[in-house]
Amino acid sequence: MVRVRLAPSPTGKLHIGTARTALFNWLFARRQQGSFLLRIEDTDKERSKPEYTQNILEGLRWLGIDWDEEPLIQSEQVNQHRSAIETLLDKGLAYRCYASEAELDAMREAQKTSNRAPRYDNRHRNLTPEQETAFQTEGREAVIRFRIDDNADIRWTDMVRGAMSWRGADLGGDMVVARRAPADQIGDPLYNLVVVVDDAAMAISHVIRGEDHIANTAKQLLLYEALDLPAPTFAHTPLILNAEGRKLSKRDGVTSINDFRTMGYTAEAIANYMTLLGWSVPEGMEERFTLPEAAAMFSFDRVNKAGARFDWDKLNWLNGQVLHALPAQQLLNDLRPLWSEQGWTLPDDGGWGLDLCELLGPSLTLLKDGVDQAKPFFERPDLEEDGSSQLEADGARTAVAQLLQTLKAEPWDGSDTNRAKQLLGDAAKGAGVKKGIVMKSLRAALLGRLQGPDLITTWSLLARIGEDLPRLQRCLA
Repeated sequence: MVRVRLAPSPTGKLHIGTARTALFNWLFARRQQGSFLLRIEDTDKERSKPEYTQNILEGLRWLGIDWDEEPLIQSEQVNQHRSAIETLLDKGLAYRCYASEAELDAMREAQKTSNRAPRYDNRHRNLTPEQETAFQTEGREAVIRFRIDDNADIRWTDMVRGAMSWRGADLGGDMVVARRAPADQIGDPLYNLVVVVDDAAMAISHVIRGEDHIANTAKQLLLYEALDLPAPTFAHTPLILNAEGRKLSKRDGVTSINDFRTMGYTAEAIANYMTLLGWSVPEGMEERFTLPEAAAMFSFDRVNKAGARFDWDKLNWLNGQVLHALPAQQLLNDLRPLWSEQGWTLPDDGGWGLDLCELLGPSLTLLKDGVDQAKPFFERPDLEEDGSSQLEADGARTAVAQLLQTLKAEPWDGSDTNRAKQLLGDAAKGAGVKKGIVMKSLRAALLGRLQGPDLITTWSLLARIGEDLPRLQRCLA
């Protein structure tokens, strides 16, 4: 059975790269009718925080990603990690290294001076008992290193990249698997060791993660072999790049899922777009899709090897498509909290708000656009330059006065749009101007500018709350 996992570290908010990895894992699991699991890798005690764990879980739920078992907490598995290290020590596949930080720094500096690649020189690989005792007598603490044979030939078949190979000599020397501790203890186990132990314990069949883990995969395959554990199948997905082709980072501004939510992107658009960052849709499939639709078609033979450049225009287009297709009630549910933050309240039980959403929905790109575009319906706008200029045009104020006079004599409640069209025609005829002059002047009076949504619907909404006459009246003041 396919069992995949996402293993985020709760040292920050849910990052877009982590979210994309989650999506690829989830899509593969659902396609294969397998299980998608979570493991919270919280062994970085100083940087891991419960609020980050909560942010990660909430972000995944928001994107529509669910998991099939309770999340495993890595720090709670430390006894199993230490047991695995003891096994390596007992087999002679790991050893205690007493090299001090000063000695290691001097080693790296010498390598740098002679233009050699940085690596541990395995200086304490074969210490005698007497040498170990001497170091312990000095009070030195020891890390535990896993022996890496420089002649090792590490091979695997990657679901994205095909045949992969790595030489042991290129892995930087014997690998630290536990931090410094007194000689009779095992220090905190480190990433490559604990990942192997945890993935085996969780019966993970496929490890799907970013290409920046390829070197780790080579090291971990050696650990699987040393611990007599079955190795999973690996897939290394392309990195997400910025416009310059570099790995997307905090320097690019928006990188966390929270940031995208705050900017007004929908979960559907973000999930859709991140799936496209590295995956090509099959022929005949539209680039706009739901996660279940993508899961039905997802396979790694369509995942690209090259990095995926982040394209804001495409994301904006997708987000607009999602918003345009939302039912008015759902859009109202999404916008109402944002309107409330502005201190705006709906004038009735929702009918007016639904009609406002019907009006604004087709023009939205971001959800927060529904705040900017709704503002003139909740707050009387100032006259902008183009609005003022229109009202100074020949016949404009006469047309507004004519329209206002008619409305005062025969008020319009906004319910009959044919009545509105008749009123515009009558005002144009009475003022002796073209109908276009009346319409532009009405828009300027109602919205303060010449750009905006459908005029008749706008007028109807404002008439229903008694806000059309005051706006017309101020134009004659």
